[in-house]
Amino acid sequence: MAEPIRLRMSAPDVPPPAPPDGGETGLAESLGHWSPTRALGRAVLVVSVLLFVAVLLRRADLVVLAAPFALGAAIGVWRRPEALPAVRVSVASELLSEGRPVQAQISVGNTDPIGYDLVVLRTATSPWLRLRHSDRPYVTSVASQTVADIDLEGEALRWGRPALGPTHAWAVAADGLLVSDAGVANARRLKVFPVTETFDAVEAMPKAAGLVGGHRSRRPGEGGELAGVRMFAPGDRLRRIDWRVSLRTQELHVAATLSDRDAEVVLLLDVLHEAGRSGGIQGARSVLDTTVRAAAGIAEHYLHAGDRVALLEYGFRARRLRAAGGRRQYLTVLEWLLDVSAQHGAYEPSPAAFGPHTVSANALVVVLTPLLDTRAAAMVARFARAGRFVVAVDTLPPDIPLPVQEGWGTLAGRLWKLDRDNTIGQLREHGVPVVAWAGAGSLDEVLRGVSRMAGGVRPGAR
Repeated sequence: MAEPIRLRMSAPDVPPPAPPDGGETGLAESLGHWSPTRALGRAVLVVSVLLFVAVLLRRADLVVLAAPFALGAAIGVWRRPEALPAVRVSVASELLSEGRPVQAQISVGNTDPIGYDLVVLRTATSPWLRLRHSDRPYVTSVASQTVADIDLEGEALRWGRPALGPTHAWAVAADGLLVSDAGVANARRLKVFPVTETFDAVEAMPKAAGLVGGHRSRRPGEGGELAGVRMFAPGDRLRRIDWRVSLRTQELHVAATLSDRDAEVVLLLDVLHEAGRSGGIQGARSVLDTTVRAAAGIAEHYLHAGDRVALLEYGFRARRLRAAGGRRQYLTVLEWLLDVSAQHGAYEPSPAAFGPHTVSANALVVVLTPLLDTRAAAMVARFARAGRFVVAVDTLPPDIPLPVQEGWGTLAGRLWKLDRDNTIGQLREHGVPVVAWAGAGSLDEVLRGVSRMAGGVRPGAR
C-alpha cells in the first residue's frame, strides 16, 4: 500500500472541462474521459517549433531532436488507462458523540490494467468535523488493479449530522500528459449525538399517570410506600399480613401500600430563533446548544426513572415525538434532537397546534426557551391558564453578546433586557416558574413548588 503524500496545492493542473472550439474538439473526444495537461501542450509546442525550424533551416538534426518528444507523447497517450478512479469513503462508526474521535478512510481503486502515475484527492468536510489536513489535497500512487487507502483522523466538535464528502479524485497518467475526469464519492452523513448535560431531580413528579413506575401516587396498590394498616379482605396477599397488629388485635390485618406509577414528561423546545455563535463542545454555547444538551439530559433522567417522555418542537416545522419509555425511546430522542434547527418556514406557528389539548392533563411540561419572542411567552402562558404543570427553563446563555453590529447600542441593549425581564415576571404572575438551566438540580426547587401546587386545586384548571 502506497503512503499518501500531502501537498499544498488546490487542484491538479487541468484545463477547463469543456473543450474549446476548433481542432482540439476532436482530440478531446478521442481521449474520452481524459484531458490533456499543460505538459502535453508544452510537448506539442516543442515538437512543432523544432519541426518548423528544421523545415525552415533544412536541418535534419532538429528532426532527430524532436522525434523522442513526439514518440514519447504519442506512446503515452496511446497507452492511457480507460477507467476512472473508483473512490469510496468509509467511517469506523457513524454514531458518535461530541468530542469523540472520528476515524474515516478514503479508498481509491484502479480497475484498469494500466496504472496511474498518481491520484490527487480532495474531500469536502463539515466545519464541525476537525480532521487533520482535511483542507489540503492528498496525493498517492495507485498501481494497476490495486486499491490505495488514506486514513483520516479527527474529532467531532458539535452535535448534528455533519457530512464527510463528497470526495473527488483525479488520476494522472501518461507521464503527466493526461488527467482524468473526477471520480466522485458521495458524502457520508455522521450522527453526532449531543453530550448529555448532567441532570438529576430528586423531587417527586407533580402527578403520576401510568400504572407502573418509580413515583409514589395517592392511589392504593402494589408498591413500596406504606399507606397504613387495614383489616384483611378477600384477595389480599398473605405476605402483606402485619403479624404484630394481628396478634395484638386477634384479627388479621394487612399493610396497605401506595402504588408506584410513572409520569409523562413533555419537553417543548422553542426553536423560533437562534442566538449566539456555537463554538462546539469546547467553545461558546448558542441557544440551540443549551436547548439540545439540556433536553438530552432531562430526557435521560426521566427515562431512566421509568417515566414516559415526549418532545415537541415549537417552530415553523412543528415536529413531534410521541411519548414512550425505555432505552429505545432514549435513542429515539437523541436521533430526534439531531435535526433541531431554527429554520424559518412559510407559515407562522399555529397557536392551535401548540395548545394545551396537545398534552395530557397530568403531564409535566418543561419548556426550553430563550424567551426571545413574545409568541413563545404567549404559548407558555396558554399552558398555564389551562391548568397544566408548566416549568420554563431559560436557555439564553448569560454571556451572550448583544448584536451591536445590527445597530444596537448600549441603551437599546439595556431596554431589551428590561423588556425580557418584564416578560419573565409576567410568566411568574401566571404561575409559571422560570429557572435558568444550570445542570444538576436545576429544577429541584421548581418541582418542589409544583408538587405542592398539585396537592391542591390548580388555578385556571378546566
